[in-house]
Amino acid sequence: MSNSMFDVREVKQSELPLDILLIADPEEVAINVYRERCSGFAVYMQGALIGALLVEIDSNHCSAELFNIAIYEQYQGKGFGGVLLDETLALLSKKGIKCVELGTGTFGYQLSFYQRHGFRVDSIVKNFFLDNYDEPIYEHGIQHKDMLRLVWRSEK
Repeated sequence: MSNSMFDVREVKQSELPLDILLIADPEEVAINVYRERCSGFAVYMQGALIGALLVEIDSNHCSAELFNIAIYEQYQGKGFGGVLLDETLALLSKKGIKCVELGTGTFGYQLSFYQRHGFRVDSIVKNFFLDNYDEPIYEHGIQHKDMLRLVWRSEK
């Protein structure tokens, strides 16, 4: 998507600075595990990066997994995350991707954000955040323990 104010486009994952990816995933080690195999998408406003997304496309180009979506703090709450996600899903759909999966916490704003954009709960991974992160992750004073697996399916 492009207009005079902002545009969303596919970029090399190496062009995305670590500081923006750390907004969505607080552990650099975890980011480094998935980053290399992912494609990047970004939203820019007047040429300046304001949001980033990492997605891994499977080898048969039918499905993908979203690993990271983040918007710089000063731009959060203004709809850029939704634009980035919707435009990325549209671009992936044009490439033949019919299904996009992701993992997120069992509560919090991220869960409702993804559901507003067409993702549905598919399964639960017990103790994911306990087993895979060195430091506990808290949101609103509650520790994330389990991960929900969500799925979006193309309408094509």
